[in-house]
Amino acid sequence: MTEYLISFNDEWVPVHTAEEMGAKGTAVRAVIEEMQDKDVLVFTNGGLDPSDVVCSVEAVDGKLAFSDGPYVETKEHLGGLVVVDVPDEEAARYWAGRLATALEWPQEVHRFPGPSQVRRSGSGKN
Repeated sequence: MTEYLISFNDEWVPVHTAEEMGAKGTAVRAVIEEMQDKDVLVFTNGGLDPSDVVCSVEAVDGKLAFSDGPYVETKEHLGGLVVVDVPDEEAARYWAGRLATALEWPQEVHRFPGPSQVRRSGSGKN
């Protein structure tokens, strides 16, 4: 099995009424429950709160520098995510399609490197 990140850019989400967002929440919860039933769901965050950015942090001259808000060069930022553990890209695309249909906005699919790839790159634990 391989893990895939399914995510959306918050800029892709049009303005919705509270009732419309409620309906989207109901629709997406049904997909998430199906992911759980099929034992493919690894993690979901239910979306990020765009009004409450905690902070940004970077290392500057060996010390941590914290600042309010995100530090991004574009308006694009992560709106929400789901991680699934599925046999192949086709299955990941299936779940992304289910989410895109339920939410009515685009989803991106990214594959996580497998443990052997992480070890080879030197960026993971052995």
